[in-house]
Amino acid sequence: QVQLVESGGGLAQPGGSLTLSCAASGFTFSTYAMGWFRQAAGKEREFVANISWDGDRTYYADSVKGRFTISRDNTKNTMYLQMNSLKPEDMALYYCARLKYYVEDGRPHSDYLGQGIQVTVSS
Repeated sequence: QVQLVESGGGLAQPGGSLTLSCAASGFTFSTYAMGWFRQAAGKEREFVANISWDGDRTYYADSVKGRFTISRDNTKNTMYLQMNSLKPEDMALYYCARLKYYVEDGRPHSDYLGQGIQVTVSS
C-alpha cells in the first residue's frame, strides 16, 4: 500500500531553517509528481510546492517562493523541502503528497497524503 512518511519537522526561530523529508513506499516513486501542502491552525490546507517525476520542474506558492526549495532523490524514494528564512506564518502541519500530475497553477490534485508533520516557528 502507498505510504508517505514525513520527518524533520520541529521548532525553528524566525529566520531559521528546517528540512522536511518524505519517505515514500508502496508505489513506483520515480514515475509520480510529488508535492507539499500545509495547514495552519484554523485555516484550510494550502499548496506549498510540487516537483515533476524527474525533478526537472518545480513550482512554488508565492508565499514561499525564494525561501523554500523542493527536491527529490529517486534512488532513495525520498522528497525534500528545504525551508529557509522561516516566518511565523509558515507555522503549520506540513503534508507530503503524491500527485496525479505536475502542475504550474498551484492547484495540483493529490491522491495520497502523509500523516503530516508539525513545523513551529517561534522565538
